[in-house]
Amino acid sequence: MLNIPSPSFPPQNSQQRVTPSGQTGRNKVMLKPGHSLMDWIRFCKSGKDLTGLRGRLIEVTHEELQKHNTRNDCWTCIRGMVYNVTPYMDYHPGGEEELMKAAGIDGTDLFDQVHRWVNYESMLKECLVGRMMTKATTAKGIIPPVPPTSLIPSSSVAPSSNKDSRPWFDWFQTDVTVHLVIYAKRKIPTTGCSIIDLKAGVLRVELLLGKMSYMIHLRLTNEVEGTVAAFFYRDCVLVSKTEVNHNTYVFRLQMPRGTVMHVPVGKHVYLKSLNQDTEVVRPYTPVDQNLATSICHSSKELDLYLMIKIYPDGVFTPYLNSMHIGDHISVSGPEGTFSLRPLRDVTNLYLLAAGTGFTPMARLIRLALQDMSTIRKTQLLFFNRREEDILSRHELDDLAANNESFQVEYVLSEPCESWTGKKGQVDKYLLDEFLIRPEGSKCYVCICGPAAFTDTSLRLLKQLGFSQEELHAFQG
Repeated sequence: MLNIPSPSFPPQNSQQRVTPSGQTGRNKVMLKPGHSLMDWIRFCKSGKDLTGLRGRLIEVTHEELQKHNTRNDCWTCIRGMVYNVTPYMDYHPGGEEELMKAAGIDGTDLFDQVHRWVNYESMLKECLVGRMMTKATTAKGIIPPVPPTSLIPSSSVAPSSNKDSRPWFDWFQTDVTVHLVIYAKRKIPTTGCSIIDLKAGVLRVELLLGKMSYMIHLRLTNEVEGTVAAFFYRDCVLVSKTEVNHNTYVFRLQMPRGTVMHVPVGKHVYLKSLNQDTEVVRPYTPVDQNLATSICHSSKELDLYLMIKIYPDGVFTPYLNSMHIGDHISVSGPEGTFSLRPLRDVTNLYLLAAGTGFTPMARLIRLALQDMSTIRKTQLLFFNRREEDILSRHELDDLAANNESFQVEYVLSEPCESWTGKKGQVDKYLLDEFLIRPEGSKCYVCICGPAAFTDTSLRLLKQLGFSQEELHAFQG
């Protein structure tokens, strides 16, 4: 285990991500009245014993965990901590079935596949049973620091005696990255206050906190390729809000003075806010100000444009919708795994989007038409529920009418009687008709939408003969 100068439970606000599910764009089933996230937060604060242990924390063996695997007695383990999720069943937006997949087992991998940025530590803190009883192990890329380094005064001022105020860190690892998250427990200047060094297999991080500094010194077990990047939030200002359709807006956010941030095509950012003492984080993919024009470097174009659908019963978007011009919100740096490298020799680019899954496609379309000469044809198959839900339809139609190398087709699952376009949901017949491989061509398919849509599309595309190297599913 890493030496963590903190309480003996995981950090309350780990930055992790989730992929929404369901055709509407959210990982949601129909919840009973009174079972929203806000209702869950109130329930957690009611003082009821949600663990069944009367406030005790215990060490849980694998054998004990396996016993709690039913709907009425469901424990699961996430990152070494065990939670009794039985009380949460009726509140889970993804439904009981999703939670039961992790019943009585270590659910970390399942959680990471669809919910990695959900702040489960905060949401489930009243359900914490205790820690898994395991032998001390290390991460694939990290060896515990010896000796541990804690909060080091850079002057004669001594650290606070209140242990709850001390910074601490957590980490999580994917197949390509190791994320080290430091919880400073205080406001961090937007100008930056971190020093990161990676040399000879040793990672040294220093976080400057006024008159004090927090240092981490880790020896890596394996060589690390690539670069080290600091991840922190900037305090941005809402400067405009433009209606796209009946429930979707483009929010224009201005970076703080002295900050220039270009988000690469296909990458996303995280927005963060505090909702009833619970930190809520959501990923959004920036769009260009105009679908048909390339980015220039005026001050206006250096702002961040986010196309966001408002859900009246949502946790985060009602807050965004209530923001006034001049209000502030925290914005992360670019994140995501998309790379332009596979597109270098592509001749035919196919884009499958559902709902607000269109957002990464918007900039990709412009890039393909203006900056990638090898791509001869770009085609978008755009799935929505109703005609009024189609985002940027007029711009897409104009682009298709004036550019022979771009085509767009719309598919509606709940069309009106006058609709003459394609109907239904994603299926093998639709894809087979849409995805044509001209002789001598090199094809690439990008998919973005709700998790169910993405999973179904990937499965069908593989059945149609597309290899993993020809596919990219946006998950941010």
